[in-house]
Order: sequence, then structure tokens, then C-alpha cells
Amino acid sequence: MNRMKSNAPHPTVRTTLTPGFLGTLSLTLALLLPLMLTAPAARAAARTKPLTVGFAQVGAESAWRTAETESIKGEASKRGITLKFSDAQGKQENQIKAVRGFIAQGVDAIILAPVVETGWEPVLRDAKRARIPVVLVDRGIKVSDDSLFATLIASDFIAEGRMAAEWLSRKLNGKGNIVELQGTPGAAPAIDRKKGFEAGIASAPGLKIIASQSGDFRRATGKEVMEALLKKHGTEIQAVYAHNDDMAIGAIQAIEESGRKPGSEVVVVSIDGVRGAFESMVAGKLNCTVECNPLLGPLAYDAVEKAVAGEKLPRKTVVPDRVYEQSTARASIGSRQY
Repeated sequence: MNRMKSNAPHPTVRTTLTPGFLGTLSLTLALLLPLMLTAPAARAAARTKPLTVGFAQVGAESAWRTAETESIKGEASKRGITLKFSDAQGKQENQIKAVRGFIAQGVDAIILAPVVETGWEPVLRDAKRARIPVVLVDRGIKVSDDSLFATLIASDFIAEGRMAAEWLSRKLNGKGNIVELQGTPGAAPAIDRKKGFEAGIASAPGLKIIASQSGDFRRATGKEVMEALLKKHGTEIQAVYAHNDDMAIGAIQAIEESGRKPGSEVVVVSIDGVRGAFESMVAGKLNCTVECNPLLGPLAYDAVEKAVAGEKLPRKTVVPDRVYEQSTARASIGSRQY
């Protein structure tokens, strides 16, 4: 028998959501939401306040170091980041204490400019357990587990030393006695700038390092060391290679006080490219500086923000450098930012 289709509307089913049901639903969603989000998205969703970052700085031993500190502090201010700053005064134990303090305070990330290469594994393991990413700036470290730090942002110190050597070899036509003022013992730039320089002069057997001594990257110490070297070697010295500009400027003062003329009688080459070096080149006393850019704030916080968000970072970002000579210093000095 045929059934007639009814044109009557279907009945509407109404469900009443009781307060108890709503509470259960809210709880269920709260439990499921973190599982539905990726780790970076979950952290981003949970963040309702600006980042807090700890910065463990080596110290204030040079104009370069001061410029780096100002860059890190200035960029934090621009981005609304709360920065906790520690000056280690050149001592690793002070830096380790500062990093432990940052961990205890629960910062979102740590920026570390390590005094020396070794001795960091215990404290960095503490940071890793606390899920606090560590971004290294300007100096690398030696650890058995590279996952203990998020990334390294620095210049190629070996390349800097090699550039200084190649320039000096051309200046001296491949012949001359050199004294070397090294940076802080155990520090990555001191180790690598020496290595790069030695590799750079290897092809010029007429160039010889007759003395090499640490000036700790400090102007006053550089002057003291140069005074002692001048007393010992006197006019045997044709050139000075300093691992940074501040030691070179100290050495220039010692050379002048000894009665010799830096820049002509004694060729001086150094690394960093700070404004004081350009002023010395304009004055005819420093012959060459190899740039090492300290304005790492923007790159450091870009890395921090990505690390906190769980993004993968390259093991190292190399900051490009270049050579500046005395002949071009006057034209370049006006554009220097540090």
C-alpha cells in the first residue's frame, strides 16, 4: 500500500546544556587543547607577558665589549624584553654563578658570552633540564653535547687572524719579526686568532713570531706587555699583531714612549674595528684593523625568540667581517657605529 509523504516539518530536538555538563566540557577541552597544539604553538598560546632574558657578559675589558653590551641592552629595550644583566668581570666562576641565578629566576632564555671555551657542561645541563634555551654570542664553547646550547652567533676568528696575517705579509713583503699580543688564555677568539694568524704567515717563511704573550684583551695590560717586549727585543721588532684593538692601542703607547714610531718604524695590525682603532689609523699610528662586529643584539634576540618558540636554529651564524687599512680610515670613520 502506498504511503503518502507528509509535508509536516520535522520535530525540532532541543538539548538543554546543564551547568554540570558545561563544566565537564570545559575541563575536557582544557585537557585536550595542549595535545591539539604543537609545542611551539602551545608555548606561544601560553605566553601573555614579554620575554625575560638573562645576559651573562664577560665584562667591560674593551671598547668592543662595551659596544656589544650596549647592543644587547638597547635591542632588549626596543623589543620590550625584560633583561637581567650580569658582568662577570672576566671570571668564569662569576658567569656560572650568574647563569645558575638566571635558571633559579625562571628566565625564558639566556644569552651567554663565555669567558673561556671549557667548563660549561654542568651549568648548561641545568639550563637544559629547566628547558631554558641558551644562545651563545661572540664566543664558542667545547661541550660533548651540542644540544646544550641553541645556537652560536659569532665572527670567524680563525678567518680574522688569517686576514690580519695576509695583510701584514703584503705590507712587509713577506719578511720581518713579529711580536704577538694574545687575548685571554682559553678564550675562543684568542685561540682561533692565533691559529688563523699562524696559518696565514705559514706561506711566508721570512715572517717570524719572535715573542707571544697574553695581554688579556686589555689596553693597560697590552701596554705593560709591550713595554717588556721592547726592553727584551728592542729594534728587532718590525711588527705587532694584537688580538684586539685595545691591546694594540696600549702597545702603540709603549712604542711611542720607547722612542720609536708606531705605524712606520713598527707596523701594527689588530682585530675588532672599534672607533679608537680608526682614530689611531687616522693619526698614522695603527696600520690596519680587521673588523669583528659587536652589534649582535638584533641577531641574538631573533635567535632567542625562535628558540623559545621551539624552532630549529643553525649551529652557528657567522657574522661577516672585513679589513680596514690606514689609507681608508678617514673616509670610513664617520660611518662607524662603535
